[in-house]
Amino acid sequence: MERRRIGCLLVLMVAFPVWAGSAVEAIQQHRHMGVATCASSVCHGASQPFKESNVWQNEFARWQEYDPHATKALQALRSEKGQSIARKLGLGDATRAAVCLDCHADNVPEASRGERFQMSDGVGCEACHGGAELWLTSHAGKDVDHADNLAKGMYPTADPVRRAELCLSCHMGTPERMITHRIMGAGHPRLSFELDTFTWLPEVTHYQVDDDYIRRKGAFNGVRDWGIGQGVAAANLLDILLDPRHGWDGIFPELVLFDCLACHKPMASGRWGPRPGTGLGPGVVRLNDANLVMFRHVLAAVDRAASARIGELTRALHRATTEGRAQTEQAARRLAAEVRALLPKVAAADWGADSLLPILDSLLADAERGEFRDYAAAEQAAMAANSVLAAYEASGALGEDRARQLRSRIDALYDRVKDEDRYEMAGFVAALRELRRAAG
Repeated sequence: MERRRIGCLLVLMVAFPVWAGSAVEAIQQHRHMGVATCASSVCHGASQPFKESNVWQNEFARWQEYDPHATKALQALRSEKGQSIARKLGLGDATRAAVCLDCHADNVPEASRGERFQMSDGVGCEACHGGAELWLTSHAGKDVDHADNLAKGMYPTADPVRRAELCLSCHMGTPERMITHRIMGAGHPRLSFELDTFTWLPEVTHYQVDDDYIRRKGAFNGVRDWGIGQGVAAANLLDILLDPRHGWDGIFPELVLFDCLACHKPMASGRWGPRPGTGLGPGVVRLNDANLVMFRHVLAAVDRAASARIGELTRALHRATTEGRAQTEQAARRLAAEVRALLPKVAAADWGADSLLPILDSLLADAERGEFRDYAAAEQAAMAANSVLAAYEASGALGEDRARQLRSRIDALYDRVKDEDRYEMAGFVAALRELRRAAG
């Protein structure tokens, strides 16, 4: 939890240039020069961090050695499991199938690949930072500011909205590149994502939030990013649901949008129980509303009336799925518009220590009502609690003994969601209750 630094908020959505297209389009708007162009020992390929530098300069080395985008993404396609999934889908070699390479590599069009570009690099630098054609030679200049780099096509990863859109283009899927239920059925692992947690995974992080970072890009706030990530993910799911190319698959809706574990359970288990937030009875296929549930908890610290409104609109969407396609689309459009309208309020919120415990209270109230009956929402709730407690510790409101106790409670909560096949709601609720009690 000590990894966070909470500072004065710069509303990043206003600070960065507006891009009207998708994250994928922004990443691919300029030529990709290749990972090798970043790997020089005097650029980002140093073996150790530079002492007199605004950035570490060893980002390439860290990426190459630790980052799963480099070490595992393309390897997964070469593996027996990856090849098996492709064969089942009739795709042939997974390492040549565009639907696989779109997320397991930097799959830009042939005409957009520089001389040193190699698909074998996997998810390389420019897959996240954008084609470097215009900014590669200039971005290290002493007189070049961050805004200049962005104007030349560098992707604004410091902006939590834009970062969430980019990450979700693979970690959830978008209308441009879908991870479908058929792909899951062929053996692809279930996808899950939370912006703050995934941003700070130690094997992914290759930057530090110091005074220079704040001067150039604005203050970092983990809880803000968690909240924005939940809103963007919820809106993204609704966009896919509404997209006529992907919201339907034959006579069925696109089932990847629904809660996997609400259906994939033993037929004889007799484990069904009500979830008040859906209003649905047994045997009804439920949308995966985990991000919508979490966004309601985000708003609990910002706008309680809006939180209640999102809850009502989510319930209305669930009800609409039992009535018809037209009703579902109408409810989804209304909910998506409401979520997007609230994102600026989430970005502009103070997110100080006094805003953190209300989120835990809201999570616990949902738990006591039975809203975490589904694994997906419980998994998101565990990551939410971690983000909140990390920010609480960073605010200086905790002593070392209390912080240590809370870390142990977080570990206990994560232990309850470590195995989706063995998830049990009562144990998760008890662990969340103990965490809230320890928080004071």
